[in-house]
Amino acid sequence: MKELKRLVQLNNNTVMPTVAIGVWQSRHETEKAVTYALNHGYRHIDTASVYGNEEAVGKAIKKSNIKRESLFITTKLWNEDIRKGKTREAFEDSLKKLQLDYVDLFLIHWPVEGNEDAYLVMEELYKEGKIKAIGVSNYRKHHLEALLEKTNIVPMVNQIEYNPFIQDDETLEFCRQHHIVVEAWSPLGSGACLAVQEIQDIAQEKRKSTAQIILRWLLQKGIVVLPKSVHERRIIENINLFQFELSDDEMTIMNSLNRNQRTGPNPDRFDF
Repeated sequence: MKELKRLVQLNNNTVMPTVAIGVWQSRHETEKAVTYALNHGYRHIDTASVYGNEEAVGKAIKKSNIKRESLFITTKLWNEDIRKGKTREAFEDSLKKLQLDYVDLFLIHWPVEGNEDAYLVMEELYKEGKIKAIGVSNYRKHHLEALLEKTNIVPMVNQIEYNPFIQDDETLEFCRQHHIVVEAWSPLGSGACLAVQEIQDIAQEKRKSTAQIILRWLLQKGIVVLPKSVHERRIIENINLFQFELSDDEMTIMNSLNRNQRTGPNPDRFDF
């Protein structure tokens, strides 16, 4: 079996775990979910200011007593802060809520008007050592092209919706060409992909869950995964992806399931 790396090196040599616990919509269960995740080997946590749970993430980190340098913490800059030109203030607020001295990855959440200016401020924070890596979220190829024209540092990461039903391979290929690591949010299509017969058949053959098949497919495509759960059993399941692999034929089946069907907003047509 070909060994799959648990860590990926970003284009600035920062190292990031390839499986994270996502906490979007975890709400009042965030601290518990992050605690479960840390107890079961996760070291990458993905949050955002708009999720309203950075404080809960910070509490779980503090209670864990895990060395800070062993953790990889991501948060994101919200749209209103971008529009108001409050990038630095918003970052400092996130840092305070997380009870951290730095974050490992800071992302622009959506490509709203003013995102290039916000990114330039993020470049300053990066150079000041307050952020280990900077990147973007929900950027398609044309968004990235526009950003690269007006900024100085190539993003280290682009976090996009990517799952069997929405495979934006144009953006994926552009990111690969520019050494931008792609992360998949909603990797299971908010659960919609779990009912696909072809995936269930592979899962039955492998004696794995359908979620594990999808997450392993993404990892084998070189995409970092951010599955969200507040249930301990599923949190454990979602990181146990390294003891099996999908064959070329199984990968081809998974690749054939694209419907260009999103579960979240379209980066070209969102209104918030």
